[in-house]
Amino acid sequence: MSQSISKVYSEFRTGKMQLAHTMSVVTQLPPEMGAASGKVTYIDTEGTFRLDCIRSIAERFGVDGNMALENILYAHAFNSEHQMELISECSLRFAEDKDFRLLIVDSIMGLFRVDLSGRGELSERQQKVAQVMSKLTKLSEEFNIAVLITNQVQSNPGATMTFVAGGALKPIGGHILSHSSATRMFLRKGRAEERVAKLVDSPDRPESEVSYKLDEGGWTDV
Repeated sequence: MSQSISKVYSEFRTGKMQLAHTMSVVTQLPPEMGAASGKVTYIDTEGTFRLDCIRSIAERFGVDGNMALENILYAHAFNSEHQMELISECSLRFAEDKDFRLLIVDSIMGLFRVDLSGRGELSERQQKVAQVMSKLTKLSEEFNIAVLITNQVQSNPGATMTFVAGGALKPIGGHILSHSSATRMFLRKGRAEERVAKLVDSPDRPESEVSYKLDEGGWTDV
């Protein structure tokens, strides 16, 4: 959804990276296919961006793989400060080129956890995360783009009701990320190769679940 932030969180091997890659291609599709016919900025903090994955997804949608890659502005952030700099630079890029429709940060908290991991640094970490989310919100509103962020989860010892989305797992980053994200989606493993995406919060859609699987073409129906 444009002019807002969507957050996808889950444990490993549930498809966060594949979703980010799939959206990098789908965003480029024409409006008659329900897309935005626009360019994508992809900030990779974990080094998981794969050219062959983009090409495979593009082939699935009948798009030339190299052309799809040309429409993705990619940057690899090496630490949290670099990540913040790259997000700030997006303002200049979006002002120069009005064709950008999606900004992806995969993942939003990974580098902050590495750089500011001690309990004594928690306050500083949360302040910087708040700055990043404020900047992302401003970018989405000023340039009419959608922002997709991915996030990891951690154990939630206080959870007593397993039917709550995530059960004993909760997204890292605290309430700052939740309050800044208009749409939140939790991914979990299902039976065998099945995966389940649960829409936890959305301003215009009810809570719901859908099953999917992962293959070379990204997310596909079960």
